Amino acid sequence: MSAIVLFDGVCNFCNASVNFIIDRDPSGYFTFGTLQSEEAKEILHTFRRSTDRLDTIILVEDGKIYTRSTAALRVARKLSGLWPLFYGFIILPRFLRDPVYNFIASIRYKIFGRRDVCRVPTSEEWARFL
Repeated sequence: MSAIVLFDGVCNFCNASVNFIIDRDPSGYFTFGTLQSEEAKEILHTFRRSTDRLDTIILVEDGKIYTRSTAALRVARKLSGLWPLFYGFIILPRFLRDPVYNFIASIRYKIFGRRDVCRVPTSEEWARFL
């Protein structure tokens, strides 16, 4: 079984996050796709979600869709090392967690910049992308 992480492909912070996940996911549980891709749009349509929002990570896992802090925490729980400990923050209500996520999302281009085009996976990563 695996899960899909959809991310903003032109966001440098988002791309660095994908690299971070890949480095800590030796079993290959996660596959990835950019929110700008046709594959991601099809997935979002299946779940009746807007394809216009690029300001959140989206996790598709076990037939369900998760966004924002919930998605990030659910990803953390599957990573190697001590990262699964962050999943403990899931006990906080989303109305407390998501504003922190939203703030980071609102400044990600200003702080980390953006690319002109979506990320292109390396030959080693290709199998892990939609």
